[in-house]
Amino acid sequence: MARFASGDKVLVRKAYPPGHVRTPWYIRGKSGVIERICGEFGNPEELAYGRDGTPKQTLYRVRFAQNEVWDGYAENPKDTVDIEIYEHWLEPVA
Repeated sequence: MARFASGDKVLVRKAYPPGHVRTPWYIRGKSGVIERICGEFGNPEELAYGRDGTPKQTLYRVRFAQNEVWDGYAENPKDTVDIEIYEHWLEPVA
């Protein structure tokens, strides 16, 4: 069952573990909004090491304002970027 719903504000964990990590470094520590739930899939960080990927993780498409992601972003302030991020990387924003 998904922990978050479309429209929920979330924060990407600011962590830098060694090994295969699917969450881009530049989005860690940034906040965004859940755009949609993509489904449940095997954990890619476990699958990369030949493990079975369980328990499955919910994958979300999260929308971020470009000017909050990139320092000095000078284009349209309404520009966004959508990134698919697994649930174990997300925390709720109060």
